[in-house]
Amino acid sequence: MLAADAPGWAARALMALAEGDRLIASIPEHAGVLPWRRRDGGFPGLLRSLCGQMISNQAATAIWGRLSALPGAVSPEGLLALDDDTLRQAGLSRPKLRHARALAEAFAEGRLSAPMLAGLPDQAAVAAIAAIPGFGPWTAEVHMLFGHDRPDIFPAGDLALAASLAALRGLPGRPSPKELAVLAEAWRPWRSMAARLLWHHWRHVTGRPTGEG
Repeated sequence: MLAADAPGWAARALMALAEGDRLIASIPEHAGVLPWRRRDGGFPGLLRSLCGQMISNQAATAIWGRLSALPGAVSPEGLLALDDDTLRQAGLSRPKLRHARALAEAFAEGRLSAPMLAGLPDQAAVAAIAAIPGFGPWTAEVHMLFGHDRPDIFPAGDLALAASLAALRGLPGRPSPKELAVLAEAWRPWRSMAARLLWHHWRHVTGRPTGEG
């Protein structure tokens, strides 16, 4: 019930979850094969995450389409060479423009890179991303989950994950981020798989894409 391109640990994770939480592990039985969504693990992936913050998926896709079409925009040096008016015309608000430049500077100066993030433990990698203005823990966690295939990251602040678990278990309301983080402890060391399954369930229930992937 996993996509063919899922990493080797994914099948082990699903089997382990089935032993401790059959309800979570059974999601593909009603929602279909779990697709293995990925994103670029470096600058382009984080830039795309920035574009999608606090707006609809449709708007984020449109902005990313315009931005990524600009010559050089998906490289740190190329983005820094573009003027503010060009970036605003692509759809970046003034705050996102500042944050995009801060991200590009971090990569251009070597303070961030895909290989560096790949070599860091989960918490250190999340902290390195979250240190960039405009990139909080949720963005960093989602990036490491989808950009680096980390097996044990759970973005407890994600509203879709909370809503999905509430729907799956018939809870009276969405758990808070703190409550969700506590509940997710039961899924260690495969919390990323639990998150992917819950997003998959929410897409199935609502018929709408979630903010991940």
